[in-house]
Amino acid sequence: MFKLIKEDIKTVLMRDPAAKTKFEVVLCYPGLWSIWIHRLSHWLFNNELITIARVISTISRFLTGIEIHPGAKIGRRCFIDHGMGVVIGETSEIGDDVLIYQGVVLGGTSLERKKRHPTIGNGVVIGSGAKIMGNIEIGNCAKIGAGSVVLKSVTAHATCVGVPGKVVHENRKCAIDLDHGNLPDPISELLENMKKQQDSMENQLKILNLKQDVPKTSLLFNDGLGI
Repeated sequence: MFKLIKEDIKTVLMRDPAAKTKFEVVLCYPGLWSIWIHRLSHWLFNNELITIARVISTISRFLTGIEIHPGAKIGRRCFIDHGMGVVIGETSEIGDDVLIYQGVVLGGTSLERKKRHPTIGNGVVIGSGAKIMGNIEIGNCAKIGAGSVVLKSVTAHATCVGVPGKVVHENRKCAIDLDHGNLPDPISELLENMKKQQDSMENQLKILNLKQDVPKTSLLFNDGLGI
């Protein structure tokens, strides 16, 4: 247990440049508290002390603003940065070394009592406000862009952005990168391509109109001379 606690503190210091000391991390990081409390509630849930587990998770939500169902499975060195508004559903499974930002939802899309929440692989980065819905898989080392709504599985080492989420990059390196500002926008790129095609078609129409106007102008000119 103490080994895991030390590992969690070290993870925060590595992944958040704002963290300066271990003492600060322990006192000022609700995302860390939520993971620690979840381990207790998850143990109680697995030992069929479900009501107590739910009460503890509710207290954790009140203290941290992060809602993690006791049934969710979370791996080692998972870091919830800032964390306010994060929701992790009952049958969610999260691997090791995952980075989650505020407002992320791992939600279900079924009322049936079965696996209905996402499975997140190792080394995944999930940007602020991203929604990952349903019994889908996010492969190892994938990255989900901020504000994305992911409804289909994402392959390993891929970058997924947009609403609904689309894979825009493959072969991503398995690293914790914080650069969310340079992600491609597939909708913007599509609109830009459509605009270029429209401009090209308009230029072609202008050329055709000019070619059609030349004979008419020449005929009128000749008639005016009486030829």
